[in-house]
Amino acid sequence: MQHTRLFIPGPVEVRPSILAAQHKPMIGHRSKAFETLFADIQHKLRQVFYTQGRVFISNSSGTGLWEAAVRNCVGDGPDHAVMATVCGAFSERWADVCERNGKNTTWLRVTEGKPITPNLLRGALQQRADAFNTPYDAVTLVHNETSVGLTNPLVELVAVIKEVSPSTLILVDAVSSLGGVKIDFDELGLDVLLTSSQKCFGLPPGLAFAAVSDRALERAKSIKHRGYYFDFIELEALLKKNNTPATPAISLMFALDQQLDDMLTEGLENRFARHAHLAQITRDWAEEMGFGLFAEAAYRSDTVTCVANTRQIDVGVMNAFLAERGYEISDGYGKLKGRTFRIAHMADTSEAELRGLLAAMNEFLSMG
Repeated sequence: MQHTRLFIPGPVEVRPSILAAQHKPMIGHRSKAFETLFADIQHKLRQVFYTQGRVFISNSSGTGLWEAAVRNCVGDGPDHAVMATVCGAFSERWADVCERNGKNTTWLRVTEGKPITPNLLRGALQQRADAFNTPYDAVTLVHNETSVGLTNPLVELVAVIKEVSPSTLILVDAVSSLGGVKIDFDELGLDVLLTSSQKCFGLPPGLAFAAVSDRALERAKSIKHRGYYFDFIELEALLKKNNTPATPAISLMFALDQQLDDMLTEGLENRFARHAHLAQITRDWAEEMGFGLFAEAAYRSDTVTCVANTRQIDVGVMNAFLAERGYEISDGYGKLKGRTFRIAHMADTSEAELRGLLAAMNEFLSMG
């Protein structure tokens, strides 16, 4: 079977050596061997998250940790609320998750392709302060909105929250950016920073990770109905024993351990620079070929480029052509299908691999 190299924004291409790491013999999840594995992984994860604190590991997608963040950080009842910032399909889904968990949710929405701006956030937080005696329990921010190829100005947004509503917890989805873009958890003073394995980490799907602050843990203690599987207090108790409450995905942990070694060997700053370089190559290609770029110039993602289909090509036909040459990209997401297409340049993608894809796309475009 011909291998198709993935340039979709998850699951991404996984290197053979990382796939092979999953073939190690199984170990008991309550064994000393697993505790040693977990401790090694924890040390490396903290470097990637830029934190001296904890990083929880979950057998789930990042979506599971959306629910974890909301259940542990937002109280119940009329005096408690969360502001969900929405700028695309995935931030919209996190807002929906807040509501499905019974949380009082205020949506702060902008047009797809537009960022959440500091002034907009400031006004919304101030409106809450003027209308109620209590601030929002938390704000949800999607750092990199995968559906539109947009990166929100996280540093500036965090500064606004800390100035206007300092007791509000800051919950950040970095599912398609962490590991490809630097996010310093401790320096920013975030409360939850979550991601998953199948994007910039270059791993198979099935694991998710969250750095969680002491402040978020204290909030969790005050909330009665946190559930069990995603309970921060339960996760913390077992993390202190270098373990997890439920059976971990041990084979994926072997792969994670190997990939973290490789990421740190490459050097995190080098990794971030490579992602930025690949993003610029992709943007330049799109404009040279007569396409537009969907996100505003100052906020374009370094991990996935959303191309505006101004030439009105049939993306499905192009992807069928690319499949014959061993490549796959993504159509536009949801209502942007056909209007855009997305090229991911994340994880372990090399410049040579990306240029191979672009050459194949040029071949298709040259056919008329």
